[in-house]
Amino acid sequence: MKNLALHWKIIIGMFAGILFGAIAVRTGWQEFTIDWIKPFGVIFINLLKLIAMPLIVASLIKGVSDLKDISKLSKMGGRTIAIYLMTTMISVSVGLLVVNIVKPGKTIKEATRIEMMEKFGGENGAGDKIALAEQQKQSGPLQALVDLVPNNILEAAADNGQMLKVIFFVLMFGIGMILIPESEAAPVKSFFDGINSVILKIIDLIMECAPIGVFALMASLIVELPSVDVFIALLWYAACVVFGLGFMTIVFYPSMVKLFTGCGYAFFAKGIAPAQLVAFSTSSSAATLPVTMERAEEHLGVDDEVASFVLPIGATINMDGTALYQGVAAVFIAQAFNLELSLSAQLGIVMTATLASIGTAAVPSAGMVMLVIILGQAGIPEAGLALIFAIDRPLDMLRTVTNVTSDTSVSMLVAKSLGKLGEPSAEPVNAVTDQG
Repeated sequence: MKNLALHWKIIIGMFAGILFGAIAVRTGWQEFTIDWIKPFGVIFINLLKLIAMPLIVASLIKGVSDLKDISKLSKMGGRTIAIYLMTTMISVSVGLLVVNIVKPGKTIKEATRIEMMEKFGGENGAGDKIALAEQQKQSGPLQALVDLVPNNILEAAADNGQMLKVIFFVLMFGIGMILIPESEAAPVKSFFDGINSVILKIIDLIMECAPIGVFALMASLIVELPSVDVFIALLWYAACVVFGLGFMTIVFYPSMVKLFTGCGYAFFAKGIAPAQLVAFSTSSSAATLPVTMERAEEHLGVDDEVASFVLPIGATINMDGTALYQGVAAVFIAQAFNLELSLSAQLGIVMTATLASIGTAAVPSAGMVMLVIILGQAGIPEAGLALIFAIDRPLDMLRTVTNVTSDTSVSMLVAKSLGKLGEPSAEPVNAVTDQG
């Protein structure tokens, strides 16, 4: 077990939790499970919530301040950021479209939903969120814009529900760092780079506890919600995510490349496939970056100057697959709790997911941490994380493939717009297999 990969440990924890919960229901251990097993799941969720705010602050400041090269490469930088934001917004919109059509959360029976509301309504404020949603309907048309700007950043940072205000401040802070002399910004940048490294290490430590947390969450979920319709809904939710990611990866990006660069589907698929496989196996855009750059430069014809600028930035701020998953997950959880999300609320999800993706670390499972922010901003009970966490890892592997495919596609578009998309180099010996 010691040398087993983390995702296998999580999967084992999931099935062990389901088995334990089923046994507990049959043997009358429900109270024991709730009193002695469930708290470990609650602690795990709290750890994710604890790290969400520091993660987005440190990651977003680092991501924005790393764009200082835009002063020298303003044309390339401007186009890169614009296309990345566009593809992210399209990706999360596709996810919202799919989940609103399929409505996986609506497959949960009303009796089960009432039981969920009773169990989670008071503890996590589901009832309060419904009241808040009704109150927001009475607000003016520009209230969302007013709510974007904080009057007290410390107060906003103390509430996950005000994360969009924090993102606004952090973006301003990062832009300010770019605009001042580099010598003056250097100490601040070094500080937040260090904070970011510490936060990522803390996430590593938290994720080591994930198998135990997943076990506890699944066991308590089975005990408290033994209805099979919850798991049917979960399968439909996973299908929505997979369909959305598949559409973006197999249809949208190759079509975009074909339309703007003239490169064919087969050419693009052959060029990007090894990087996609590495992304799937590592669940990390950052770990895949060397392979992504090699494939873009040597096999897709992207100039090395463009690849060395666009792809590292993409691994930091471009998380299309993660944003899509977050949009689907947020709406699914809202449907599970019978919360009706208005159009403005879903547009808020698009905006929050797009901006939060800039601060999502390019490491496994960081998207789950950022989902806490999306749920808080949209007024959706964070207890719903227990519903989806068990299958997060395989979906994480798939959305990383989408992230990497998006990065490579954008690098080709930027290179084409600058006249730096040439013919791919000759096939180098062991170029892919040596990357691991």
